[in-house]
Amino acid sequence: MNSGNKKSRAMTVVYRVGTGLYVNVTNRCTNRCDFCIRNNGEGAYGSDSLWLEREPSVDEIKAAVLAAIPEGYTEIVFCGYGEPSIRLPEIREVALSLKAAYPDIPIRINTNGQSDLIFGCDTAHLYKDAFDTVSISLNAPTAEGYDAICHSVYGKSALDAIKSFAKNVKDQVGCVAFSVVSGFISDEDIEDCKRLADECGVRLRVREYIS
Repeated sequence: MNSGNKKSRAMTVVYRVGTGLYVNVTNRCTNRCDFCIRNNGEGAYGSDSLWLEREPSVDEIKAAVLAAIPEGYTEIVFCGYGEPSIRLPEIREVALSLKAAYPDIPIRINTNGQSDLIFGCDTAHLYKDAFDTVSISLNAPTAEGYDAICHSVYGKSALDAIKSFAKNVKDQVGCVAFSVVSGFISDEDIEDCKRLADECGVRLRVREYIS
């Protein structure tokens, strides 16, 4: 797994994006995506540096989120400068706690969909009851294309695992979607990704590339 090679001066565990409260739990990632926002700087959407000096504990994550909640957010999103599912047991614990305290605030995870590969087993059940939305970064309709853009440590086997994960997790979570970055992949590839999403029984979300 790849670790960030930059260090922050402070621990930025939560940050705002619009009306969403984003939660940054790790800098480790199984991908090195060409379009990754962390290639552009140390923060996102005006946040402080998201490069962590260390990974925050479950209690530290809970405390950071609970301290920010009174500011008013419409969504909690596990998405930072790393792949959050690397810490799936920990963020599940946090999410279940937040669900109990704030049942009206939806919780989303932005993931590369590789948690089955990371943990070596079917992980779909660990998303049940903890997350309202699972957004899976796709960005290529073929194993070769995905490997060329996302550079997973799992190589060309990553895409089949992502498709399997999507099919399984949609039975556990109410809203599951693939996402692709427009302006970074071709319109033809986007159409092929839409067909792949249909095959997996999930939606496709097209988002803008952030330069």
